Amino acid sequence: MKYSLRQLQVFLATAHHGNLSRAAASLAMSQSAASSALAELEHQYGIKLFDRVGKRLQLNALGQALRGQAQGLLRQAEELDLALQQHSAASHLRVGATLTIGNYLAIHIMTRYLQDAPGARVELDVANTATIARRVKNFELDLGLIEGELADPALEIEPWMEDELVAFCAPEHPYARTRVLDDEAIRQAQWILREQGSGTRQTFDWAMHGLLPELDILLELQHTEAIKRAVEANLGLGCLSRLALREAFRRGSLVPLETPHRNLRRQFYFILHRQMYRTSGVDQWLALCRQLFS
Repeated sequence: MKYSLRQLQVFLATAHHGNLSRAAASLAMSQSAASSALAELEHQYGIKLFDRVGKRLQLNALGQALRGQAQGLLRQAEELDLALQQHSAASHLRVGATLTIGNYLAIHIMTRYLQDAPGARVELDVANTATIARRVKNFELDLGLIEGELADPALEIEPWMEDELVAFCAPEHPYARTRVLDDEAIRQAQWILREQGSGTRQTFDWAMHGLLPELDILLELQHTEAIKRAVEANLGLGCLSRLALREAFRRGSLVPLETPHRNLRRQFYFILHRQMYRTSGVDQWLALCRQLFS
Protein backbone atom coordinates (compact mmCIF):
# COMPACT_ATOMS: atom_id res chain seq x y z
CA MET A 1 0.00 0.00 0.00
CA LYS A 2 1.65 3.22 -1.16
CA TYR A 3 -0.71 5.83 0.29
CA SER A 4 -1.13 6.92 3.91
CA LEU A 5 -4.26 8.02 5.76
CA ARG A 6 -2.62 11.42 6.24
CA GLN A 7 -2.28 11.82 2.48
CA LEU A 8 -5.96 10.98 2.08
CA GLN A 9 -6.84 13.53 4.76
CA VAL A 10 -4.94 16.21 2.86
CA PHE A 11 -6.58 15.17 -0.42
CA LEU A 12 -10.09 15.39 1.07
CA ALA A 13 -9.45 18.62 2.96
CA THR A 14 -8.11 20.23 -0.21
CA ALA A 15 -11.14 19.00 -2.15
CA HIS A 16 -13.41 20.53 0.49
CA HIS A 17 -11.65 23.91 0.83
CA GLY A 18 -10.29 24.30 -2.71
CA ASN A 19 -7.16 25.77 -1.17
CA LEU A 20 -4.03 24.13 0.31
CA SER A 21 -3.44 26.69 3.05
CA ARG A 22 -7.00 26.35 4.39
CA ALA A 23 -6.79 22.56 4.07
CA ALA A 24 -3.53 22.55 6.05
CA ALA A 25 -5.02 24.79 8.75
CA SER A 26 -8.04 22.50 9.12
CA LEU A 27 -5.66 19.58 9.73
CA ALA A 28 -3.31 21.54 12.03
CA MET A 29 -0.46 21.12 9.51
CA SER A 30 1.90 23.55 7.89
CA GLN A 31 1.14 24.44 4.29
CA SER A 32 4.45 22.97 3.14
CA ALA A 33 3.70 19.64 4.87
CA ALA A 34 0.24 19.48 3.31
CA SER A 35 1.64 20.37 -0.11
CA SER A 36 4.30 17.67 0.20
CA ALA A 37 1.74 15.05 1.25
CA LEU A 38 -0.49 15.81 -1.73
CA ALA A 39 2.40 15.96 -4.18
CA GLU A 40 3.77 12.64 -2.91
CA LEU A 41 0.35 10.97 -3.26
CA GLU A 42 0.08 12.12 -6.89
CA HIS A 43 3.73 11.24 -7.64
CA GLN A 44 3.46 7.71 -6.20
CA TYR A 45 0.71 6.84 -8.69
CA GLY A 46 1.70 9.14 -11.55
CA ILE A 47 -1.63 10.98 -11.45
CA LYS A 48 -3.13 14.45 -11.01
CA LEU A 49 -6.16 14.91 -8.77
CA PHE A 50 -6.72 18.67 -9.11
CA ASP A 51 -6.84 21.38 -11.75
CA ARG A 52 -5.69 24.85 -10.78
CA VAL A 53 -8.41 27.44 -11.49
CA GLY A 54 -7.03 30.86 -10.56
CA LYS A 55 -5.99 30.51 -6.92
CA ARG A 56 -8.28 27.53 -6.32
CA LEU A 57 -7.53 23.84 -6.59
CA GLN A 58 -10.51 22.14 -8.22
CA LEU A 59 -11.00 18.37 -8.35
CA ASN A 60 -10.58 16.95 -11.84
CA ALA A 61 -12.56 13.96 -13.12
CA LEU A 62 -10.21 11.42 -11.49
CA GLY A 63 -10.28 13.29 -8.19
CA GLN A 64 -14.08 13.35 -8.26
CA ALA A 65 -14.19 9.61 -8.95
CA LEU A 66 -11.85 8.79 -6.04
CA ARG A 67 -13.27 11.21 -3.49
CA GLY A 68 -16.06 8.94 -2.26
CA GLN A 69 -13.75 5.94 -1.82
CA ALA A 70 -11.24 8.02 0.10
CA GLN A 71 -14.00 9.47 2.28
CA GLY A 72 -15.34 5.99 3.02
CA LEU A 73 -11.91 4.65 3.90
CA LEU A 74 -11.24 7.48 6.33
CA ARG A 75 -14.65 7.06 7.95
CA GLN A 76 -13.87 3.37 8.55
CA ALA A 77 -10.48 4.30 9.99
CA GLU A 78 -12.06 6.86 12.34
CA GLU A 79 -14.63 4.31 13.49
CA LEU A 80 -11.93 1.73 14.16
CA ASP A 81 -9.83 4.29 16.04
CA LEU A 82 -12.77 5.18 18.27
CA ALA A 83 -13.63 1.53 18.85
CA LEU A 84 -10.04 0.82 19.89
CA GLN A 85 -10.02 3.80 22.26
CA GLN A 86 -13.46 3.36 23.79
CA HIS A 87 -14.26 -0.30 23.04
CA SER A 88 -17.34 1.07 21.29
CA ALA A 89 -18.51 1.67 17.73
CA ALA A 90 -19.94 5.06 18.68
CA SER A 91 -18.84 7.86 16.37
CA HIS A 92 -19.30 11.45 15.33
CA LEU A 93 -22.46 11.56 13.22
CA ARG A 94 -23.20 14.54 10.95
CA VAL A 95 -26.93 14.75 10.24
CA GLY A 96 -28.78 17.24 8.07
CA ALA A 97 -32.51 17.82 8.48
CA THR A 98 -35.02 20.07 6.78
CA LEU A 99 -36.80 22.60 8.98
CA THR A 100 -39.95 20.64 9.80
CA ILE A 101 -38.00 17.48 10.58
CA GLY A 102 -35.23 19.35 12.39
CA ASN A 103 -37.59 21.36 14.58
CA TYR A 104 -40.22 18.72 15.37
CA LEU A 105 -38.62 15.25 15.04
CA ALA A 106 -34.82 15.32 14.99
CA ILE A 107 -34.24 16.44 18.57
CA HIS A 108 -36.27 13.50 19.88
CA ILE A 109 -34.33 11.12 17.61
CA MET A 110 -31.02 12.62 18.72
CA THR A 111 -31.91 12.27 22.40
CA ARG A 112 -32.72 8.57 21.98
CA TYR A 113 -29.63 8.00 19.84
CA LEU A 114 -27.31 9.51 22.46
CA GLN A 115 -29.00 7.46 25.19
CA ASP A 116 -28.48 4.27 23.19
CA ALA A 117 -24.91 5.11 22.09
CA PRO A 118 -22.92 6.47 25.05
CA GLY A 119 -19.88 8.42 23.88
CA ALA A 120 -21.35 9.26 20.49
CA ARG A 121 -21.58 12.83 19.19
CA VAL A 122 -24.21 14.21 16.80
CA GLU A 123 -23.87 17.40 14.77
CA LEU A 124 -27.29 18.54 13.47
CA ASP A 125 -27.53 20.95 10.54
CA VAL A 126 -31.03 22.35 9.86
CA ALA A 127 -31.70 23.90 6.42
CA ASN A 128 -34.01 23.50 3.42
CA THR A 129 -34.07 20.45 1.16
CA ALA A 130 -31.82 21.92 -1.54
CA THR A 131 -29.13 22.85 0.99
CA ILE A 132 -29.18 19.50 2.80
CA ALA A 133 -28.97 17.62 -0.51
CA ARG A 134 -26.00 19.74 -1.61
CA ARG A 135 -24.15 19.13 1.66
CA VAL A 136 -24.72 15.36 1.51
CA LYS A 137 -23.52 15.36 -2.09
CA ASN A 138 -20.37 17.27 -1.07
CA PHE A 139 -19.60 14.73 1.70
CA GLU A 140 -20.21 17.39 4.37
CA LEU A 141 -23.00 15.35 6.00
CA ASP A 142 -23.31 11.61 6.63
CA LEU A 143 -27.03 11.58 5.89
CA GLY A 144 -29.99 13.88 5.37
CA LEU A 145 -33.63 13.79 6.49
CA ILE A 146 -35.64 15.71 3.92
CA GLU A 147 -39.20 16.69 2.99
CA GLY A 148 -38.79 17.29 -0.75
CA GLU A 149 -38.60 15.04 -3.79
CA LEU A 150 -35.13 14.60 -5.35
CA ALA A 151 -33.64 12.88 -8.35
CA ASP A 152 -29.84 12.81 -8.22
CA PRO A 153 -27.73 9.83 -9.37
CA ALA A 154 -25.09 10.61 -6.71
CA LEU A 155 -27.60 10.21 -3.88
CA GLU A 156 -29.35 7.17 -2.46
CA ILE A 157 -32.91 8.17 -1.55
CA GLU A 158 -34.95 5.97 0.82
CA PRO A 159 -38.62 6.58 1.80
CA TRP A 160 -39.12 7.11 5.52
CA MET A 161 -42.56 8.28 6.72
CA GLU A 162 -45.68 10.05 5.50
CA ASP A 163 -46.62 13.62 6.36
CA GLU A 164 -49.40 16.04 5.44
CA LEU A 165 -49.49 19.78 4.89
CA VAL A 166 -52.44 21.75 6.25
CA ALA A 167 -53.72 25.15 5.17
CA PHE A 168 -54.56 27.43 8.10
CA CYS A 169 -55.67 30.92 9.09
CA ALA A 170 -56.16 33.16 12.10
CA PRO A 171 -59.38 32.78 14.12
CA GLU A 172 -60.40 36.28 12.98
CA HIS A 173 -60.05 35.49 9.27
CA PRO A 174 -63.35 35.15 7.32
CA TYR A 175 -62.36 31.63 6.19
CA ALA A 176 -62.23 30.50 9.84
CA ARG A 177 -66.03 30.32 9.80
CA THR A 178 -66.30 27.97 6.82
CA ARG A 179 -63.03 26.06 7.40
CA VAL A 180 -63.08 24.77 3.81
CA LEU A 181 -61.14 26.12 0.83
CA ASP A 182 -62.47 25.54 -2.66
CA ASP A 183 -60.41 26.65 -5.67
CA GLU A 184 -62.03 30.08 -5.77
CA ALA A 185 -61.22 30.71 -2.12
CA ILE A 186 -57.62 29.61 -2.74
CA ARG A 187 -57.36 32.14 -5.60
CA GLN A 188 -58.81 35.00 -3.55
CA ALA A 189 -56.65 34.47 -0.46
CA GLN A 190 -53.30 36.07 0.28
CA TRP A 191 -50.67 33.44 1.07
CA ILE A 192 -47.63 33.37 3.35
CA LEU A 193 -45.44 30.47 2.25
CA ARG A 194 -42.06 28.80 2.64
CA GLU A 195 -39.30 29.79 0.23
CA GLN A 196 -38.47 28.13 -3.08
CA GLY A 197 -36.08 25.21 -2.52
CA SER A 198 -37.91 23.94 0.56
CA GLY A 199 -39.74 20.61 0.53
CA THR A 200 -42.82 22.25 2.01
CA ARG A 201 -43.01 24.75 -0.85
CA GLN A 202 -42.45 21.99 -3.39
CA THR A 203 -45.40 20.00 -2.05
CA PHE A 204 -47.62 23.09 -1.91
CA ASP A 205 -46.80 24.06 -5.51
CA TRP A 206 -47.52 20.54 -6.76
CA ALA A 207 -50.83 20.45 -4.88
CA MET A 208 -51.88 23.78 -6.39
CA HIS A 209 -51.25 22.77 -10.01
CA GLY A 210 -53.43 24.78 -12.34
CA LEU A 211 -53.81 27.60 -9.81
CA LEU A 212 -50.23 28.74 -9.18
CA PRO A 213 -50.14 31.63 -11.69
CA GLU A 214 -53.26 33.07 -10.06
CA LEU A 215 -52.17 32.83 -6.41
CA ASP A 216 -51.54 36.00 -4.42
CA ILE A 217 -48.29 35.24 -2.52
CA LEU A 218 -47.73 38.05 -0.04
CA LEU A 219 -44.64 36.71 1.75
CA GLU A 220 -42.07 33.93 1.34
CA LEU A 221 -40.32 33.11 4.63
CA GLN A 222 -37.62 30.61 5.58
CA HIS A 223 -38.90 29.68 9.04
CA THR A 224 -42.10 27.94 10.05
CA GLU A 225 -42.47 29.96 13.25
CA ALA A 226 -42.28 33.23 11.30
CA ILE A 227 -45.05 32.01 8.99
CA LYS A 228 -47.21 31.01 11.96
CA ARG A 229 -46.74 34.42 13.61
CA ALA A 230 -47.61 36.24 10.37
CA VAL A 231 -50.78 34.18 9.94
CA GLU A 232 -51.72 34.71 13.59
CA ALA A 233 -51.46 38.46 12.83
CA ASN A 234 -54.09 37.85 10.12
CA LEU A 235 -51.82 38.82 7.23
CA GLY A 236 -53.01 35.86 5.14
CA LEU A 237 -53.21 32.07 4.92
CA GLY A 238 -50.35 29.63 5.50
CA CYS A 239 -49.67 26.01 4.62
CA LEU A 240 -47.29 23.94 6.74
CA SER A 241 -46.81 20.42 8.06
CA ARG A 242 -49.41 19.26 10.55
CA LEU A 243 -46.44 18.45 12.83
CA ALA A 244 -45.66 22.17 13.08
CA LEU A 245 -49.26 23.18 13.80
CA ARG A 246 -50.52 20.75 16.45
CA GLU A 247 -49.96 23.01 19.43
CA ALA A 248 -51.36 26.10 17.68
CA PHE A 249 -54.49 24.16 16.67
CA ARG A 250 -54.85 22.86 20.22
CA ARG A 251 -54.58 26.39 21.67
CA GLY A 252 -56.92 27.81 19.04
CA SER A 253 -54.42 30.47 17.95
CA LEU A 254 -54.63 29.05 14.40
CA VAL A 255 -57.52 27.36 12.58
CA PRO A 256 -57.09 24.39 10.16
CA LEU A 257 -58.68 24.68 6.72
CA GLU A 258 -59.72 21.70 4.63
CA THR A 259 -58.70 21.53 0.96
CA PRO A 260 -60.84 18.62 -0.29
CA HIS A 261 -59.81 18.97 -3.94
CA ARG A 262 -56.06 19.39 -3.30
CA ASN A 263 -53.70 16.58 -2.24
CA LEU A 264 -51.30 17.91 0.40
CA ARG A 265 -49.88 14.55 1.49
CA ARG A 266 -46.16 13.94 1.07
CA GLN A 267 -43.28 11.63 1.98
CA PHE A 268 -40.21 12.20 4.14
CA TYR A 269 -36.95 10.64 2.90
CA PHE A 270 -33.47 9.63 4.00
CA ILE A 271 -30.69 10.67 1.62
CA LEU A 272 -27.13 9.32 1.61
CA HIS A 273 -24.22 9.61 -0.79
CA ARG A 274 -23.88 6.42 -2.80
CA GLN A 275 -20.08 6.45 -2.46
CA MET A 276 -19.89 7.23 1.26
CA TYR A 277 -19.15 4.41 3.68
CA ARG A 278 -22.21 3.76 5.86
CA THR A 279 -20.98 3.57 9.45
CA SER A 280 -22.66 1.62 12.21
CA GLY A 281 -23.75 4.99 13.61
CA VAL A 282 -25.63 5.79 10.39
CA ASP A 283 -27.34 2.39 10.42
CA GLN A 284 -28.28 2.86 14.08
CA TRP A 285 -29.71 6.34 13.37
CA LEU A 286 -31.80 5.08 10.43
CA ALA A 287 -33.14 2.16 12.46
CA LEU A 288 -34.10 4.52 15.28
CA CYS A 289 -35.90 6.88 12.87
CA ARG A 290 -37.98 4.01 11.54
CA GLN A 291 -38.67 2.69 15.03
CA LEU A 292 -39.87 6.03 16.38
CA PHE A 293 -41.66 7.58 13.40
CA SER A 294 -42.75 5.03 10.79
